[in-house]
Amino acid sequence: MIQASALRSGMCILHEGEVCRLMSVTHRTPGNLRAFVQVRMRNLRTGNSFEHRFSSTESVERAILDTVMMEYLYSDADGHHFMSQETYEQVALADEVLADALGYMLPNTVLKIDFYEGTPVGIELPNTVVLEVVETEPGLKGATASSSYKPAKMETGVIVQVPPFIEVGTKIEVDTRENKYLRRV
Repeated sequence: MIQASALRSGMCILHEGEVCRLMSVTHRTPGNLRAFVQVRMRNLRTGNSFEHRFSSTESVERAILDTVMMEYLYSDADGHHFMSQETYEQVALADEVLADALGYMLPNTVLKIDFYEGTPVGIELPNTVVLEVVETEPGLKGATASSSYKPAKMETGVIVQVPPFIEVGTKIEVDTRENKYLRRV
């Protein structure tokens, strides 16, 4: 058990019997009221995100997760298949566990998968991935990086806003946390 004032982004806690990852933590002390901690968290089992307010002195149970490096192999009707880098054991994960991560995963990508009591509950993507543009509007002649962006469909199906000079077949680096174009590769 830890105090709510010690909570930090990225931690996993048990909230109402569910494992949740903290996405943002804000400690507030309004005027003459008691201090509180405003937390935005995501339920790792369902993928739903929500906010909750803890008293700064309230005790919160921290979830202890086992993190295993696993390689994404393929997807089929049974789920999305991963193989442990150490034991070569394979695990199939459902769409609910992966949530939005599918748009950033290519076969043979090594990822961190979080297990709670032997059950996979979440996935940690790398901060950036390199993807190829498969569909976008034609580029404008002489276009440079400016404030105008156009949508581009990546090889995994995710849509990213890119500068006008990016064309089909270009490999780009994408920030997985914000679904944002970073640079050409």
